[in-house]
Amino acid sequence: MYLGRIVGKVVCSAKDELLNGIKMLLVRKIDGNGVMYGKPFVACDSIGAGNGETVFLCGGGEAAFPFIKKRPPSDAAVIGIIDSIRSES
Repeated sequence: MYLGRIVGKVVCSAKDELLNGIKMLLVRKIDGNGVMYGKPFVACDSIGAGNGETVFLCGGGEAAFPFIKKRPPSDAAVIGIIDSIRSES
């Protein structure tokens, strides 16, 4: 799992039918201090996250697991909204 921040949404009229009905978000990874890094990427949303929210994601084959009725072709899925981050070190 890794942390990210929602920076937008993706709308497409033509896509794999297994993606129908799944919201797709534009995300950037963040570090433990909330600083964004890397290029934006698309993630399927399984929980209803919105723009500007800090989230945690899963990647790889596990990104299809939150979608019980269908297994969309995805390598990133938003699986939680983070309320706060606190480092103990």
